[in-house]
Amino acid sequence: MRKNNWACFLLILAGIVIGGFIGSLFPDTWLNYGQSFGLSSPLILDLGILSITFGLSIRITIASIIGIAVAVVIYRFI
Repeated sequence: MRKNNWACFLLILAGIVIGGFIGSLFPDTWLNYGQSFGLSSPLILDLGILSITFGLSIRITIASIIGIAVAVVIYRFI
């Protein structure tokens, strides 16, 4: 039986979100230890009548890595 790649993507995304939520519930523990990377200030494109702002910041924590690992294990058992 062929596994669905979208199911894997959604499970990993859910693992990241739930792991990040758990990390924010315990801000002073090792679960919330991590690194942020991305654009420190947004990139603004001003075309006169249209202004577009681009920005991306990602924070990877120990809890989100654990969430990804749990999601992969769950995906293997589906």
